[in-house]
Amino acid sequence: MKLFYNFIQFIENMVLWFYPPFKKFMPKQTFKYAATGGFNTVLDIFLYFIAYNYILDKEIVYFGMYAVSPHIAAFLMSFVITFPVGFLLAKFISFPGSYLRKRIQILRYGMSVSGSILLNYFFLKLFVEHFLWYPTFSKIVTTLIVIVFSYTVQKHFTFRVAK
Repeated sequence: MKLFYNFIQFIENMVLWFYPPFKKFMPKQTFKYAATGGFNTVLDIFLYFIAYNYILDKEIVYFGMYAVSPHIAAFLMSFVITFPVGFLLAKFISFPGSYLRKRIQILRYGMSVSGSILLNYFFLKLFVEHFLWYPTFSKIVTTLIVIVFSYTVQKHFTFRVAK
């Protein structure tokens, strides 16, 4: 456990090393969220790209009588990794001062991520299938929309701090 906390402290120190030029523009917590969320977002887009283009080879995934489009399957594959990474970064680096119990936080995080999943699903379907945009570009635009939603919900609901 000590190794885990040392690793978290190392990551936080790395993030804060980049903070001074941004001090005039945003609070430290917002910067930490932007940095860790940015990392998780880049990881998500990278994993999505790899899954869509190379693992799934842009092919529909069949589960017996049910089929999943490759852009949605790639989203789900990247989500399996980025959900726990995102929670840990948010809990221990971006919003460490929350008074809520860990199980409440993870439940609320799951709820906020559920909202993000619905937004991801809706916008990916809209952009790829109706607007006919490229899937990776669609994922990037969708991610920008979801970031605004996610930050607001996590700050004011999931990892709320006492006033």
